[in-house]
Amino acid sequence: MTRRAESAELLTIGAFARASRLSPKALRLYDELGLLRPAHVDPVNGYRHYAPAQLERARLVAWLRRLGMPLARIREVCELTPSAAAEAVAAYWAQVEADTAARRDLAAFLVDQLQRKDEETAMTATPAPLTLHYAARTDRGLVRPANQDAAHAGRRLLAVADGYGPGGALAAAAAIDALTPLEESDLTSADPLLALEEAARRAHRTASSASSAPSAPSASSDDEATGSTLTALLRSGSRLALLHIGDSRAYVLRDSGLFRITHDHSLVQSLIDEGRLTPEEAPTHPQRALLLRALDGTTDFTPDLQLLQARPGERYLLCTDGLTGVVPPETLQDVLTTAVTPEQAVEHLIALAYEAGAPDNVTCVVADVRLAEA
Repeated sequence: MTRRAESAELLTIGAFARASRLSPKALRLYDELGLLRPAHVDPVNGYRHYAPAQLERARLVAWLRRLGMPLARIREVCELTPSAAAEAVAAYWAQVEADTAARRDLAAFLVDQLQRKDEETAMTATPAPLTLHYAARTDRGLVRPANQDAAHAGRRLLAVADGYGPGGALAAAAAIDALTPLEESDLTSADPLLALEEAARRAHRTASSASSAPSAPSASSDDEATGSTLTALLRSGSRLALLHIGDSRAYVLRDSGLFRITHDHSLVQSLIDEGRLTPEEAPTHPQRALLLRALDGTTDFTPDLQLLQARPGERYLLCTDGLTGVVPPETLQDVLTTAVTPEQAVEHLIALAYEAGAPDNVTCVVADVRLAEA
């Protein structure tokens, strides 16, 4: 075939855009990204021309963009065989549906919380006093040489901490110790969030000293940093002040289901948020233990703070990643729904971690919100 005949078969960028349902602007971008190169670029005027055989790939790109698939992932799919590409699209859409379900649950939780605040403002009578019925347990697990977790459960305060580094056990214990005086504090006219934040800030300032103190044996080397996560709930009347930093977690079980009310401050979570990693890939990521925020005495103290409205019948779970790393959310919900008491829930959750190999220290606190007895 002559060059003239070959050129006659090529489509201009405008004609190719109309045939592929992609805009010329999109085609130029895909050319720059190496996703859809023109068959020929005029060396004089730079005009792009495309072969009719490229329409199939262009249409696939258009469909995948309509699905919302990121360009980097589209490039991978386009290089696969049709059957492998079909599996990749199915896997992507399953993840989209899972993410949508998670956002739907979060939206339901936020709607409920906002409605509760509105109802509280409109109430003229004093709300019924609430109390917490609780249980806590921390366990070394089957692999770690020492337990670097710590926990507290009381009538006002629930907290878990997961230490790391040579002085991790001391750092976690110091974080809990800084908060326990709040059990006896008069919070009637105080801001519970501010009280919780100030106590945690003291723990943050002293966390670095734990690395130089004698500690129990750990799996960490002496040149590693020391610090701790901290997730805590402080009750003041019908309100629960939540403070969270690190990758320990807090959940609440309500009539509408189980909701995670904290967001991990970890590298893998940031990669998931950016769409560069799937939740399924996170447990095997080589840097899954790397925290972006923690109580370490050296970085900025930037915890998440939130004020929740508690109601009788709710059940709260605070736990370290030794539990959530091996027990899936649906199993957590089953246990929290069926266990009669917080003690039964805690024992069952620890047992499930052991059934999964308990590769890390595992700690959990379970608390039921009930009406206070007259």
